[in-house]
Amino acid sequence: MSVQASASSSPAGPSYRTLNPATGEVVRDWGVFDQSQVDAALVRAHAAFEGWRRVPLAERIQSFYKIADLVEERIPELAGQVTIEMGKPIAEATAEAGLVPSMFRYYADRAEQLLADEVVELPGMSRTVIRREPVGVVLGIQPWNAPLFQAMRAAVPNLMLGNTVIVKPANICAGSTLMFDEIFKLAGFPEGAYQTVLTTREQTTAYIADPRVRAVTLTGSDAAGSLVGEQAGKHIKPVVLELGGSDACVVLDSADVAKAAAIASACRLIFGGQACALPKRVIATEKVADEFIEHYVAAFRAQVVGDPLVEGTTIGPLSSESAAETLQAQYDDAVAKGATVLEPGGRMDGPGFFFKPAVLTDLTPEMRVYHEEAFGPIGLVFRVSDADAAIQVANDTKYGLGGVVFGEDLEEARYVAERLDTGGVGINTFLGAPVEIPFGGTKASGIGRELGASGMDQFANIKTYAEG
Repeated sequence: MSVQASASSSPAGPSYRTLNPATGEVVRDWGVFDQSQVDAALVRAHAAFEGWRRVPLAERIQSFYKIADLVEERIPELAGQVTIEMGKPIAEATAEAGLVPSMFRYYADRAEQLLADEVVELPGMSRTVIRREPVGVVLGIQPWNAPLFQAMRAAVPNLMLGNTVIVKPANICAGSTLMFDEIFKLAGFPEGAYQTVLTTREQTTAYIADPRVRAVTLTGSDAAGSLVGEQAGKHIKPVVLELGGSDACVVLDSADVAKAAAIASACRLIFGGQACALPKRVIATEKVADEFIEHYVAAFRAQVVGDPLVEGTTIGPLSSESAAETLQAQYDDAVAKGATVLEPGGRMDGPGFFFKPAVLTDLTPEMRVYHEEAFGPIGLVFRVSDADAAIQVANDTKYGLGGVVFGEDLEEARYVAERLDTGGVGINTFLGAPVEIPFGGTKASGIGRELGASGMDQFANIKTYAEG
């Protein structure tokens, strides 16, 4: 599939650039859209809404099945583009691309149920109906760590509802997201129903202010979320913010330690540790800490760091030089302030932005990694006396996205899970973000929910019709 984007360079240089993080070489400069392109995209999206919202649901459902098939045919190409742009191993990129068709099929399979009128009996009324109706153009501001999944997580529920969607991708992953524009066209969606735009920060801000844009969703840092939330609030627009996370993995006295270590290490290392919703902090009780550490460190030590396009590589490069520099600074800060190194790691010599996975313990509040989100393959292990101490450490963070609790004593495991201040928690399993259930967090991890029925309700006009 060819990817076409007519864009111009900004005065300070290209704002969107594909740079292979495995080599440090620039693959393509995308530039930015000029103002006429930015304006035209919004005109198309707004015009498309009036027609798309009235397309019979049965036709929308068939369009979803068709695009699911088209995406499935292009999984290898989509995955290769992701790997070149942000560095995740090709197997992980393939798995990410494979989630997209299932998302379209989930909403197609359940659209009639999710959008069915809700009939309410009210005294004095002959007919009262609650209906979910679309609101208009939705702007999605999306990240780089899962560019295919994230873009469609914003687009799919809104499109089934009848909204139209404009997606602003991360600056390093324009190519991945632009590939969807062609797929939507091939699937027969109306022009403007879905579009990728390469906008500057100022142009994005203008979109948020424009009355034709009715809602905004963002996945990114808490700093970006604060800014976008403020802008959306100023213009009284609904907003969903899916932000950072420093999720806890609590390992209790009764845990199956080998299972806990296998899941915790896999979650910490997938995407090279560059995901908000994966447990970054292990909090193990003293009774099981030594055994857990033995398994956990062995998993980190067994990783194969290298070219993400080569079969067998389990850890590719970090997404950018700045990401690698930030992680190294956090690692060095912790070591300098007394952290114990269980498995040494850090920046690797040679081209690209590779970082050898590391494990640290004896962590204190004076260290950056105690409070900051460590976005890369550093395992953090805390020792605590019991379940209540684990809860205290787990909640001692500004974030509240998710978490996991391991304990064969289910009464105790549920006790801990209920006290974690998060949007979701798994007991003896990693919850993740299945398309069937709501996903989102508390505190600095954001507001609102994506996926499941909630993915539609966030940007629906919940409208009541009543007849006397």
